[in-house]
Amino acid sequence: MQCFIYRCNLKPDMYIYLAEEDDFDNIPRDVFNTLGIVEFAMELDITADTKLAREETTTVINNLQEHGFHLQLPVRESIETIMSRLAENQHRQKITNQ
Repeated sequence: MQCFIYRCNLKPDMYIYLAEEDDFDNIPRDVFNTLGIVEFAMELDITADTKLAREETTTVINNLQEHGFHLQLPVRESIETIMSRLAENQHRQKITNQ
């Protein structure tokens, strides 16, 4: 499976894998807004035999097929931490707008 990998400038070691080049439409807006500036890093033909440094290949392929993207998080940050921070920011925004 062909995928396109982009570096996120706000966090070292954070990358977004896309099933289609430059197609960020499937990424939830709140998640996309946390990426900062994304810069194309490489194109990769990924198969079940591909060895990735920090990600499980089958997880990446499944996410690309099912969602159109895969987010590689920095080592110290879990998806739960990011989603919690997003929820808190949305809550603060609602309070500010009232």
